[in-house]
Amino acid sequence: MSPRRLAVSLTVLALLAAGSAQAAGNVAANKAAVDAQLAKTYPHLDALYKDIHQNPELGMQETRTAAKLAAEMRALGFEVTEHVGGTGIVAIYKNGPGPLVLVRTELDALPMEEKTGLPYASHAVTNWNGKPTPVDHSCGHDIHMASWVGTAQALVAMKAKWHGALMFVGQPAEETTLGARAMLADKLYERFGKPDMGFALHVGPGPAGTVSYRGGVNSSSSDSLEILFKGKGGHGSMPSLTIDPVVQAAHFVVDVQTVISREKDANQFGVITIGALQAGSAGNIIPDQALIRGTVRSYDPAVRTKLLDGINRTANAVAEMAGAPKPDIDIKVGGRAVVNDQGLADRVGGVFKQAFGDKAELSPGPGPASEDYSEFIIAGVPSLFFGIGGYDPKRIEAAKAKGETLAGNHNPYFAPDPEPSIRTGVEAMTLAVLEVMGR
Repeated sequence: MSPRRLAVSLTVLALLAAGSAQAAGNVAANKAAVDAQLAKTYPHLDALYKDIHQNPELGMQETRTAAKLAAEMRALGFEVTEHVGGTGIVAIYKNGPGPLVLVRTELDALPMEEKTGLPYASHAVTNWNGKPTPVDHSCGHDIHMASWVGTAQALVAMKAKWHGALMFVGQPAEETTLGARAMLADKLYERFGKPDMGFALHVGPGPAGTVSYRGGVNSSSSDSLEILFKGKGGHGSMPSLTIDPVVQAAHFVVDVQTVISREKDANQFGVITIGALQAGSAGNIIPDQALIRGTVRSYDPAVRTKLLDGINRTANAVAEMAGAPKPDIDIKVGGRAVVNDQGLADRVGGVFKQAFGDKAELSPGPGPASEDYSEFIIAGVPSLFFGIGGYDPKRIEAAKAKGETLAGNHNPYFAPDPEPSIRTGVEAMTLAVLEVMGR
């Protein structure tokens, strides 16, 4: 290489290094600004989180939750529209010309009893499927909501650093995978504009302070199944005079797993889980029907089709074997797989690396859980859905020392540590938005 070319190459490398250093400096400065804002606002976010946690609501019943978040956003200067897709809210903040960026949180909780024993534990009970049922934010949506409000606070305080418009969406009924579709059916994008890109996050049982992300497929699709097996009831001492639907249901629960073990490619992800079996009223009475409910998860559409076909065949075969009427089979299409935009993942992932160092991790593969945020993506919004840890690392290590693991999402003992989880959620989400909207 000639001396002149060598000098040019060294100059280019120096400029690239300077640009990289400036970018890292900008990220560090932005993170410091977010942390300074959190120093002032965290007590409010903590109180908001605990209030939402103590007052959970099921999907499409989130009237109190939605009203509370709507009031928070109005106080920050957002234009808020309520009752979008049922109980959903849309909050818009305009700050000059630039991209429209969606930031979503979920509003709903789960129909289960909390067993954490926390001083702010939920004791809420509501009517669900015709009977009183405890309600608990055991998936972490309360952490998400507090982080969502905290991100809005930080972005408004830092509005000199970005331009464009924010679309903060409070989505109902994520757990039933109905809420995103309901908002889109209510003309979300037609009424408020189609975002140029979008973001969402989810807390899990990993170490607080960590952020995980990946491009491409990030989560599974989810379908729900409900099968009513029919029989002929009678006395428990005379089963030959009956057609026992409990036996049909039991056969199905076991036999349907051969669809996974014998029909699905072992290298492909797929899960059929039966979470509820309801039948009968007494031990000496054979009932005339048994109801099962479950969920089906997969990444690949072809695998999904194979599993659903197998469920139908197995249910009908079990009934035929028992000489029973055909069962009623109801399979509802749920959330489809979340597919992150690779370019956005690379871009924002670089920011996460600069901000969080080795606590920012590239996820090794998709997660098995499902998310109806996918509907916003499928409707044409390139997005990044990322994860944050929820437990103080010291708690994780203490549990490991005892040969135990801390409870994960949808467990009655799931109890993220609020402050580090919410702080990380606010930091990561604010930095992600600033990266795509920064001046």
